[in-house]
Amino acid sequence: MTAYDYDLFVIGGGSGGVRSGRVAASLGKRVGIAEEYRYGGTCVIRGCVPKKLFVYASQFPEHFEDSEGFGWSVGERSFDWKKLIAAKDKEITRLEGLYRKGLENAKADIFDSRAELVDAHTVRLTKTGETFTAERIVIAVGGTPNEHRSLPGHELTISSNEAFNLEELPKSILIAGGGYIAVEFANIFHGLGVETTLIYRGKEILSRFDQDMSKGLHEAMEAKGIKILLSDVIEEVTKGEGTLQARTKSHGTLAVETVMLALGRDPNTRGLGLENAGVKVDGRGAVIVDDYSRTNVPSIFALGDVTDRVQLTPVAIHEAMCFIETEYKNNPTKPDHELIATAVFSQPEIGTVGLSEEEAGRKYPELEVYRAQFRPMKATLSGRQEKTIMKLIVNAADRRVVGVHILGHEAGEMAQLLGITLKAGCTKDDFDRTMAVHPTAAEELVTMYSPSYRVVKGERV
Repeated sequence: MTAYDYDLFVIGGGSGGVRSGRVAASLGKRVGIAEEYRYGGTCVIRGCVPKKLFVYASQFPEHFEDSEGFGWSVGERSFDWKKLIAAKDKEITRLEGLYRKGLENAKADIFDSRAELVDAHTVRLTKTGETFTAERIVIAVGGTPNEHRSLPGHELTISSNEAFNLEELPKSILIAGGGYIAVEFANIFHGLGVETTLIYRGKEILSRFDQDMSKGLHEAMEAKGIKILLSDVIEEVTKGEGTLQARTKSHGTLAVETVMLALGRDPNTRGLGLENAGVKVDGRGAVIVDDYSRTNVPSIFALGDVTDRVQLTPVAIHEAMCFIETEYKNNPTKPDHELIATAVFSQPEIGTVGLSEEEAGRKYPELEVYRAQFRPMKATLSGRQEKTIMKLIVNAADRRVVGVHILGHEAGEMAQLLGITLKAGCTKDDFDRTMAVHPTAAEELVTMYSPSYRVVKGERV
C-alpha cells in the first residue's frame, strides 16, 4: 500500500475547498490545504459578502428620502467612500479569520501558497518548492473575471475585483455586461452618487431570467436615473484628459472616469498543472467532472466554479458535502443542481426559483401563470413610484408550481423559503390552502386564486 503525506490535499481556500478540507479533517483524515491569496475565496474576499455590504451602503439615500414621508426630517448627510472601504476590509479580515480558525480547529495543515499539480498524487507549493503527495486531491480554485483581452484598451478597465478597492469613488462609470454582477454594481454605484451607464450587447438585461423580472428591473433602474444601452458593445477604450474614452458601436464615444467589465467569469485553471496529471478540461478551461465531482483521473476531484456547473457559493459548499459523503462516509451522493433558489441584489431585488415562464413554456404543453403587480405598502407614504411584481408558474396538468419569481424588497429572503416549497413539490392548491400573513408583500403569493393568463405550446392565450 502506497504511503502518502496526506489523505486529502485541497487546492483553493474558498467555500468549496475550505468546507471539504475542514470536514475531512474533522473526520480524522490528514488534510493539507493551499491558497495563494486569502482564505474565504471569491465570495468572502471579493464577491458576495463585500458586494452585499456595498448594496446596503448604496440603499441609504433612498431610505433617507423615504423617511420624510413618515414624518422624519433628515439633516445634512454625506458619504465617505474610504470609511466604507475600511469597514468592509475589517469585516472581511474577521471572516477570513473564522475560515482559518475552522481549519486549524479541525487540525488541517494550512499553506499560504499557490499549489500546482505535479502528477495524479502530487502537488507543489510555488512559494517554497515543497512537494506533497496525497491519496486524493480536490481542485477548488474557483473562477476569475473575464479580462476580455480582445478589447483594445482592456488594460485601462477594472473588473469586480478592483471595484471593491478603488482609492476614490469615481464621478462616472460605464459598466459593460448584462448579468447579475453588472446589474448589481450599476445599482451600487448609482446609489452612491456615481453617474452610471450600463452597456450590454443583448436585447435585455438579465436575459436568462424571467422576462417580467428583467423588464421590470430595467424600468426601475432607468426611473432612478441609470442609463442602459442595449444591443451595443464597447469597441475601444483610450485615455483622454482626465477621463477614459469608451468608443461604442452604436452610441458614439462616452467619456467616463472608470470603465468596468462584467463580462462573465472564467474557470481559474490557467497554470494549474492540470496537464501534468492528465486532467481534462473543456473549451473554456473548466475541469470536466462526473455526477460525483470526479475528474477523469480517479484520484482528483473538482468542486465549485472551476467546474463551471453552477457558479454560486452555496452550490460549491453543497458539492463539497456530497464529496465527503461519497468518499469518506461510504454514502454515494450526487450534488442536486435542480431548483436552486437565487437572488439578484439589485434595487429592487429579484428572487427566483425554478423555471421562467419562457423555459416552462418549452417544457410543458400548458401553463397557468399567476401574476400580480402592485405598489408596496412602504411606497404609499414615501411617495416612491416603484412596483413589486410576483409570478407563479404552474404546470396545468398536475397543478405543480414549477417557478416563482419576485421583483421587490426582500425578494431574496422570500426566494430562500420558496426554494423549500418547490423542492417539496408543492402544488398551487397547497399555496391556496396556506393562510396569508397580513400585511406583507409575500401574502400575494398565497392570495392569487385565478390565473392571469395561460400559456399553451409556448404562446400566451
